[in-house]
Amino acid sequence: MIEQEQGQSSGKAGEARRWVGGAVFLVGLVGTLAFFAFFPGLPHVIDWGAVLASLAVATVARWCCLKWVPKRAGKNPGGARGA
Repeated sequence: MIEQEQGQSSGKAGEARRWVGGAVFLVGLVGTLAFFAFFPGLPHVIDWGAVLASLAVATVARWCCLKWVPKRAGKNPGGARGA
């Protein structure tokens, strides 16, 4: 019985990590492209260098987030706030 509950909670945690990782990737990608497109002083052109830099920044942001989430989850077992 306990193993089933742990299996379900680990499945939910894995799915949540995927969603968080995907969201962070998209925010990093769009944020970096917006920086290259609208920052004063830069040419307002999105070229392949900007696209590759945006993908690199988004990948690093996702990696950092996925490394940070388990550390934060370990501080608050059970997932309840304030408990």
